[in-house]
Amino acid sequence: MKVLMGAVAAVIGLVVLALLAVVGVVIGDDDASAAESTSASGGLKGVPAEFSKWILKADEACKQQEMTPALLAAQLWQESKFKTSKEEATSEAGAQGPAQFLPSTYATWARDDDGNGEASLWDVGDAVMAQGRMMCSLLKQAKSSGYPGDVRALALAGYNAGWYRVQQYKGVPPKRFAKGETFNYVQIILSTMPRFQGPSLIQVSGHGSGADALRKAVGRIGTPYAWGGGGPSGPSKGFCDGTNGYLNGDCVASSTTGFDCSGLTQYAFAPKLKLPRTASAQYGATSDRPVSRSDLKEGDLLFWSHGGSGSIYHVAIYAGDGNVVQAPRTGRDVELAPLTSAMPERDYYGATRP
Repeated sequence: MKVLMGAVAAVIGLVVLALLAVVGVVIGDDDASAAESTSASGGLKGVPAEFSKWILKADEACKQQEMTPALLAAQLWQESKFKTSKEEATSEAGAQGPAQFLPSTYATWARDDDGNGEASLWDVGDAVMAQGRMMCSLLKQAKSSGYPGDVRALALAGYNAGWYRVQQYKGVPPKRFAKGETFNYVQIILSTMPRFQGPSLIQVSGHGSGADALRKAVGRIGTPYAWGGGGPSGPSKGFCDGTNGYLNGDCVASSTTGFDCSGLTQYAFAPKLKLPRTASAQYGATSDRPVSRSDLKEGDLLFWSHGGSGSIYHVAIYAGDGNVVQAPRTGRDVELAPLTSAMPERDYYGATRP
């Protein structure tokens, strides 16, 4: 985007470009809603830590299968080389931040994703999530357009030049447009993607209720924890009960869309298996199929109780190789964690096979 903006602005002016950059983009919350995705099937490499978390979140929030972490990473590299300073990440045409948004375009996609009280195109989290939302919408529009070619290329061209240019040429603008800058932008990003494609976060093999549930839970890594949130149909806003759902004294669960531990397991096993809502009830519903710690298989449910013998307070899904997928606590996200440190070791209660 950065390169093209300078060239086009010289011809038609920055104000006109800013207006046209968003023409034809379809906006819809359903485009960027959390849904089962392929984010966990593709990791990242060569990406700064402060970007990696948000790239995975942005990918996980988009239900378009063509969206991948490597696509977003390669695009960010082309836009800013992961730079965040105003000196290094401001183009001649006024595009700003690591995702190189014009302020007028950013306003369409801006949210305070990092929760610092400001939706800023200079904040890594806010910028990357806005990039993901815009690309998600463009991918959806590219798929429905009927234009020939890779839908990722069409979406990238729309991000760079504005969707109206894709409509004008009924595809990626040719090399003669803007001296080939959009054409080259698309080609460079698509060819750079393998550089950032890391190993899978989790290799889930086989089928059956356990493997399928694990695969589904893995797709939610990065989704926020919300006390009382989530269920068979997916994440939802939680609630505070006087004790749980608070962070630094504030009730955050009621404004957070996500999962708590048992909401995540309900979602993972639905609709094939209808688990009860709480961790304790889920243990009760599956306790007739206990599994020893030495015989754990992918998809088994693991439980923790206070002191290892009191009331059950937590449930997670075994992910193999000594790891679990879990929604840990308020202020955290669904994560892959070692079994030995997912919760206090002394609290481990046992496992069942749903």
